[in-house]
Amino acid sequence: MTSLLLADVRPWGGDPVDVTIVDGVISDLSPTGTGAQSGAQTGERIDGHGLLALPGFVNAHAHVDKSWWDQPWVSYGGQPTTQGRIAHERAERDKYGIPSASGAKAVLREFLRHGTTATRTHIDVDLGVGLRGIATVREAAAALDGAVDVEIVAFPQDGVLRRPGVLDLLDQAAAEGATSIGGLDPATIDRDPVGQLDALFEIAGRREVGIDIHLHDRGDLGGFQYELIAERTVQAGLQGKVNVSHGFALGELPPARRAEMVDQLGAAGISWTTVAPPTSAPLPFREMLAAGVALGLGTDGIRDLWSPYGDGDLLQVARGFARLHGLRTDEDLTYAVELATTYGAAFVHRENHGLTVGARADIVLLDAENAPDVLVRAPRRELVIAGGQVVVRDGELRV
Repeated sequence: MTSLLLADVRPWGGDPVDVTIVDGVISDLSPTGTGAQSGAQTGERIDGHGLLALPGFVNAHAHVDKSWWDQPWVSYGGQPTTQGRIAHERAERDKYGIPSASGAKAVLREFLRHGTTATRTHIDVDLGVGLRGIATVREAAAALDGAVDVEIVAFPQDGVLRRPGVLDLLDQAAAEGATSIGGLDPATIDRDPVGQLDALFEIAGRREVGIDIHLHDRGDLGGFQYELIAERTVQAGLQGKVNVSHGFALGELPPARRAEMVDQLGAAGISWTTVAPPTSAPLPFREMLAAGVALGLGTDGIRDLWSPYGDGDLLQVARGFARLHGLRTDEDLTYAVELATTYGAAFVHRENHGLTVGARADIVLLDAENAPDVLVRAPRRELVIAGGQVVVRDGELRV
């Protein structure tokens, strides 16, 4: 048995407590000064000095296989369209050793530096790379001893139906442990939304995995595809296992249609992930919350051949979400932080993710007064504990 006493920390800015961790799990929370009574005096003790404590961040939409992090600067190229970026990435990725275990590990380490201890990552599966990207990400996660809990979505970035053989690769990935399979703009990439969705739902139903569809199409075309997805989700009995990523059109639909759509999505148990880009329409997140549409935040790509931006800090994404949606009250600012932490649990299939007894000990300490202060300042992560192990101390990585 290994134990750790994290003394004098303030969960979400509340009263100070001592947190006892045994074998990587939170076993007790007691008023400060009483935690040693739980038996943790036999292990390591860390003084939290009254810092604010949050659960580990959950990145619900990442691409850890694509990055050139830790390499010399790569100038951006390619055409400024989805198809143009796909083609550019396919032409250039081998030159930069993408995908690789070292590249994925570099990204996962940056996640840890910023307090992210779990991620749902889309990994390219296509005719050029096969399933090699999945293998490299698994190798990277293992090299970090599971400090970042990685959930895999097999993602057909280059299209599905238009690339014969990709469906077989997705089926194989699902058979070999991918939690979900992905799709991409069924109407504008494959130009056959019914065909792509029918094929994906067939695999998901047979393999008992989820579906996560990147959908960039705007306006009515996007809304039409949401309806197709919701209908198939109910028909296949996959409620609670289907996610839409990006989904920009939802915030662009006329109010009456948007309200109907949100209700349809909620009834189908479909979730939503966003990276809150500043040029997108705000999501009707309050209506989504009321309808039971789970919402998660993600970083998307980080320093990759699509964009030079990104540093792995999900707290910055939460702040972007707050600014995009005009959030100002303490309650709303705290909700944005919860989106990046507690509410992200469902996207990595965790029933208990928080500063609670029985949860995996994923804890982030920050020098802040309260959750709204954390959001607007995004201070350095002073200490990060992942699965009971200290992985960041004084802002510096230890893995």
